[in-house]
Amino acid sequence: MASAEKSSAEGDLKALLLQEPRWTLAVAESLTSGNVQARIGAISGASNFFRGGITAYSLEQKVRHLGVDAVLVQRVNGVSDEIAEQMARGACRMFDADFGVGTTGYAEPSLENGAPHPFAWWAVVKRESRGQFSGVRGRIECAGRSRVETQAIVSDAVMSELVAWVRNCRTAVRI
Repeated sequence: MASAEKSSAEGDLKALLLQEPRWTLAVAESLTSGNVQARIGAISGASNFFRGGITAYSLEQKVRHLGVDAVLVQRVNGVSDEIAEQMARGACRMFDADFGVGTTGYAEPSLENGAPHPFAWWAVVKRESRGQFSGVRGRIECAGRSRVETQAIVSDAVMSELVAWVRNCRTAVRI
């Protein structure tokens, strides 16, 4: 994503979250290793909507801090669309936020885990009433990319998806 596009997406995120009703955001990262949090934290005025984030790299920390299902995390080595969603939900609960983001995947090939090339799962959720969540999730393929390139590609895509989901939620509120 070009620098101007990044600035626009991040400016859009701030504007969308600070509309009435104001919404807050939290992040749980694995594969992106704090890159999404850094992008959000770089937005001027982020303290008005960004509650915080956690980088939970190990399976044990995903379970302990984010409430990810222990059986599932072992079965899929902490990498699936459901794990990303559980991480996003856990971030919402941990930081008492309206929106949560989760990222997990392989930044490099991991043949022993059935990942011949880098890829990531991401999820963006919104906390609804009575502890329910709505959201979106997806997969990003990064074949032939380096570890750092993969983390950047995934961070860019997640920021775009976050803005799109918040915008969608704003539209739904107006109907």
